[in-house]
Amino acid sequence: FPGLETIETSIIERECSFPYVPGLLSFREIPPLLEAIGRLKSKPDIFLCDGHGIAHPRGLGLASHLGLVIDTPTIGCAKSPLYGKFVMPGPEKGMHSPIKDKKDKTIGYVLRTRDRTRPIYVSVGHRISLRKAVSVVLKCTPKYRIPEPLRLAHRLAGNSR
Repeated sequence: FPGLETIETSIIERECSFPYVPGLLSFREIPPLLEAIGRLKSKPDIFLCDGHGIAHPRGLGLASHLGLVIDTPTIGCAKSPLYGKFVMPGPEKGMHSPIKDKKDKTIGYVLRTRDRTRPIYVSVGHRISLRKAVSVVLKCTPKYRIPEPLRLAHRLAGNSR
């Protein structure tokens, strides 16, 4: 993790069995994720998910759903907001502002991962604190806006097409 070295990858190709429905991404993506995770020889300590955790209209985004199913810490890392109120953080890397739900509870952070670039939206998925989630995401973004594990996943998925 500290060096962000790739230990193992798993890629599967399959038809989607659930239509795209905003807010229900996990029903479309959990089955292939579970298949890919099942092919891994080692058990990861944590998963970063390209989607939301509890910063979700139902409080159960892709990261939360996956974490519950596999009982492993997960972090939601989204490129755009889905739910909640927030103000944009300052322009420097590491600056963040809370995402609040209707009851004014903090459910995530808008996080700047590079100076003067668009932020990402970080929320707890499962079995991790919000503070630790932000720390992990910042450690995974040494050069780019998107955390390295998610960048690698996107690159590998694109290459397999």
